[in-house]
Amino acid sequence: MPAVYEHHLTVTPEHIDRLGHVNNLEYLRWALAAALAHSAAQGWPAEKYEQLGAGFVVRSHEIKYQQSAFAGDEVTVRTWVADFRRLSCLRRYQMIRRSDGALLVTAATEWAFVKFDNFSLARIPPEVASAFEIVADKT
Repeated sequence: MPAVYEHHLTVTPEHIDRLGHVNNLEYLRWALAAALAHSAAQGWPAEKYEQLGAGFVVRSHEIKYQQSAFAGDEVTVRTWVADFRRLSCLRRYQMIRRSDGALLVTAATEWAFVKFDNFSLARIPPEVASAFEIVADKT
């Protein structure tokens, strides 16, 4: 199971804004999709969190735009867990254009672990934390 997960996508016309490049919100959507896919690959798909009655919700995002992506570009979203705390974890991302290796975006998301019935903070269970390898910062 990968410590650094790679999520691949191709930029479609729907991702493009009126300025002719990928809309800023798309990068956020891609980060979230990559995080969910990584969690599933580690044995924690959404259904398993639902059975547990708790899971991660976004507390904050930080995004730094480096270069633009355009229709037809193939992009790799790399993501990893950089830190686990008692009630939250920090996930980082790099979005890279595959044709030239250009770094498009760096990002980070703080995920809080909550009970789904009342959205109160909860301790991350050992079985969840142990599914993810902590990777030292790459940004």
